[in-house]
Amino acid sequence: DKLCAVTAAMASGTGLSKFAEAFPDRFFDVAIAEQHAVTMGAGMAKGGLKPVVAIYSTFLQRGFDQVLHDAAIQNLPVIFAVDRAGLVGADGATHQGMFDMSYLRLIPNVTVLVPSNEAELNGMLKTAFNHNGPIAVRFPRTGITDEFPNYLETEPIPIGESVTVREGQGGVALLAIGTMVAPSLEAAEALSEKGIDATVVNMRSLKPLDREVLARLAENHHDIITVEEHTIAGGFGSAVQEAWDQDDLPPVRWKRIGIKDHFVEHGSRDDMLHRLGLDSEGIARTVEAFVTHSHGAASGVYRQ
Repeated sequence: DKLCAVTAAMASGTGLSKFAEAFPDRFFDVAIAEQHAVTMGAGMAKGGLKPVVAIYSTFLQRGFDQVLHDAAIQNLPVIFAVDRAGLVGADGATHQGMFDMSYLRLIPNVTVLVPSNEAELNGMLKTAFNHNGPIAVRFPRTGITDEFPNYLETEPIPIGESVTVREGQGGVALLAIGTMVAPSLEAAEALSEKGIDATVVNMRSLKPLDREVLARLAENHHDIITVEEHTIAGGFGSAVQEAWDQDDLPPVRWKRIGIKDHFVEHGSRDDMLHRLGLDSEGIARTVEAFVTHSHGAASGVYRQ
């Protein structure tokens, strides 16, 4: 009875229309006022409710100050359902959700989870409902299917716990998050045919990161490649490198794959991923070039 939903003129886009019909007394559309939506969610949480604030990634930027001051400082259990995270296709540069991992992970008390498939999204929403603090779950516009798993039958996803989806023996590791897990795994399979046997890790939790898996990788991997459908600056790859440095892990060679310092215009999502080198072919090509170029380099040389 404590669960409620708040959005800012995005009821249909965020998939809340059916919830609004079923539970009209627990649904609140504040119109195009993202800052108000966040503060309203914080107020609800302060009053003992469990609000889900559903906003597109690009528009949550407008409520950054409210996330920080009204939710995070008080450590209130607001669930941020960050929709349209990543590339959105024909909506163009204004709607690309390519900055949220950077601006959310820097806020103290905020947990950030990133599912790679529908089952993980369901599990993370259950985790978020049971979490006693502000938590964001970022998910893409694409990828939700008719076979969406039953929420009640889904197990919560542990915060800060990754899953190794491919064990390699070549000293190369691909750390992927969200939508980049599947193409990274495909890239690793293609690379294996060229003699590059890469480990692939589905990190799942951006904040906190799985520090144990980083320590394990440090024992027998010399090339670390991070892959994200997000701007490189301040994103997932940056978080991994920061954690590596904070934990004084051994020097390795780095490559961060993501969106470089520019806005992304409109087009089909598949075309954009291809142009940006974020499809499986592009990832494999980048990793192969990096590993080949790095082979024989002195240990401790850091590359971006």
